[in-house]
Amino acid sequence: MRLCCMLVLACLSSLAQAEMWKCIDTDGNTRYTNVKGDAKGCKGLNLEPMNTAPAPPKAPQQKPTNFPSVDNDTQRQRDAGRRKILEQELAQEQQQLDAAKKQLVEQKDVRLGNERNFSRVEERLKPYEDKVKLHEGNVESLRKEIGNVK
Repeated sequence: MRLCCMLVLACLSSLAQAEMWKCIDTDGNTRYTNVKGDAKGCKGLNLEPMNTAPAPPKAPQQKPTNFPSVDNDTQRQRDAGRRKILEQELAQEQQQLDAAKKQLVEQKDVRLGNERNFSRVEERLKPYEDKVKLHEGNVESLRKEIGNVK
């Protein structure tokens, strides 16, 4: 059974070695192909086989002796402080998002006299919509960051 598998793999490896041709058309454009039918009037390329040797294993990295580190209690306190700051920022950003949405709704209800064309309405509303999108993105980012805090 092993012998059959090795024979099949040996046959397939010769198929993996494809011939390549470099073609230059009348305009001087260069193209490369591995399709024999498209290679009429092209020069064959002599390509060396690809290197398939595995990369050498990486040595484990050692921490320098003077590398600063903190104990678990200190890190937990830092993480708790960070979470608190992020939650405060999230609350502020949520308030700003609500205010921006409210302004957008108010502006949608207003119709100025020079806005007979709807594109002018869209142009006037664009900064309000951009502000809402900005705050929505900030809220999403803060929630993601809070989820990453240990």
